[in-house]
Amino acid sequence: MTHTHHHSSIRSADPLAPRDTAQAIWRGTIGKCPNCGEGHLYRAYLKVADKCDHCGEELYHQRADDAPAYFTISIVGHIVIAGALIMERAFSPATWIHMALWLPLTLILCLTMLPAVKGALIGLQWSKRMHGFGGVDDEHEPEPVAAAADAGARR
Repeated sequence: MTHTHHHSSIRSADPLAPRDTAQAIWRGTIGKCPNCGEGHLYRAYLKVADKCDHCGEELYHQRADDAPAYFTISIVGHIVIAGALIMERAFSPATWIHMALWLPLTLILCLTMLPAVKGALIGLQWSKRMHGFGGVDDEHEPEPVAAAADAGARR
C-alpha cells in the first residue's frame, strides 16, 4: 500500500474556525509557514514565498510593509541604549570603545531580528485572516463624503 501525503488535511474543515494566534506568530518567528509549521516562509532573506512549499498556503498577499523595521528598531534601540548606558555608568569607557562595540552590535541585531519580526507579523496576519489570509480580499472603506465633494469641486 502506498501512502500519499494529503496537504488539505492540514487545514481545518471549517474555513472560519479560529486560528491559534500564538502558534502562528511563533511559526512565523522561526521562518515557517503559519498554517502548517513545516514549509518555508521565505524564499530569500526577506522575500516571502508566494506559497508554502509544504501545504500550499498562499503567502504572497501578506502586508507587513514597514512595520517589521519599526518594531525591530524599537527592540534593538532598547537593548543597545540600555547596554550603552549601563556600560557608561559602570566603566566610563572611551567613546571609540562604545562605537566599536555598539555600532556593529546594532547592525547585527537589526539584520538578525528583522526576518523573525517580519515572520511574526505575517503569522499574526494569517491568524487574524487579514489581507487575504481569510480567503477574501480586504474591503476598502468608502471615500468620506466631504473628501469626495472637495475633490469634485477642484475639478
